[in-house]
Amino acid sequence: MQKIDFTNTEIAFNDKTNGDLAWAKHLFTIIKSPLMVKTGKHLLNIALTIRFPIGWIVKPTLYRHFVGGETIDKCLPTVEKLSKSKVKSILDYSVEGADSEKAFNAVFDEIVRTIEITAQNPNVEFAVFKPTALVFPDILKKSGFDNVDLSELETKGLDNFISRVDQLCQIAHDRDVKLLIDAEDVWYQQSIDNVVVAMMKKYNGKKPIVWNTWQMYRTDRLQNLDETLQNARNDNYFVGVKFVRGAYMEKERKRAITGKYPSPIHPNKEATDKAYDDGLTLAMENIDICEIFNGTHNENSVQLLVNRIENKKLEPNDSRIWFSQLYGMSDHISYNLAHAGYNVVKYIPYGPVRSVAPYLIRRAEENTSIKGQTNRELSLLLQELKRRKKQL
Repeated sequence: MQKIDFTNTEIAFNDKTNGDLAWAKHLFTIIKSPLMVKTGKHLLNIALTIRFPIGWIVKPTLYRHFVGGETIDKCLPTVEKLSKSKVKSILDYSVEGADSEKAFNAVFDEIVRTIEITAQNPNVEFAVFKPTALVFPDILKKSGFDNVDLSELETKGLDNFISRVDQLCQIAHDRDVKLLIDAEDVWYQQSIDNVVVAMMKKYNGKKPIVWNTWQMYRTDRLQNLDETLQNARNDNYFVGVKFVRGAYMEKERKRAITGKYPSPIHPNKEATDKAYDDGLTLAMENIDICEIFNGTHNENSVQLLVNRIENKKLEPNDSRIWFSQLYGMSDHISYNLAHAGYNVVKYIPYGPVRSVAPYLIRRAEENTSIKGQTNRELSLLLQELKRRKKQL
């Protein structure tokens, strides 16, 4: 079995200058502190609420490290830089908080632009969008439950959402672009799943154009994936499967306690890891009707899929299987995988500083809360700086 060497920092940071590494070390040292992140989140939320200027503090720090730029054009140098290390890109318009039909239409137009650039630029592999950027979230919440009547205005809002998603899928289909649809909070997801399955049936007759996202920290997702694959096999369409562990763990657990219902989230990391890896195995067992997007910063889950690829005697660069990490994180995984010949793509968020702020808060919290993640990043950065110093 091929063992990926995730400790090879020469490959991992090949396109980073000493200044880049020193800056990243400084940033991860700051966000290593839960108190710093918690205080920063509180102050940033206040600034957003009162519309206090935040660009002066956010842009040269978190934004610089985790975001590609404010526009597609400003992201293109990053796309080109990644491509030199055989790493492809996803341009993710990470604007959150749209709150009107006019705002939803503006987001829709930007997503169309990302689909167009994906079709034109060989170094951009997928397009993506966040469903709640196209509809009032409460409409998704209500429409996901049986026997809940929507008002006339809510029904129109839901119809507009479905129409927008359908149009995006049609454009992606016409341009032969793979379109990822992000997962959301549990109480929005059923409504999203209903729409995505309908789009898969409509557009995935020959290949996976439309991809859904499975957050494997949810206790029901493995069974849901199994049922989705069975239905696709019975109804003769393909499934695009994007795996992530999940992004809203603390929020979901608190909501379950407040609402006095069982938590939809696995009780611990071990159970989540098992569900995630079982999902990868299940998808590989159905690789004839699905394609896989392994969105993880977990080295074990990466190595597991590498092993599954070898067990099936598939080529490392089999076009049906992709590995992905977020821009600014886990370069030791992305670059070493790409160097070994596997398909790798980086998620590159972009958008105005104020609109991307909620995304940046989640990234800082994720690096602080996930056991060992920030320490791992720091250790690798220090290792590479030390290696380079020895070569002088």
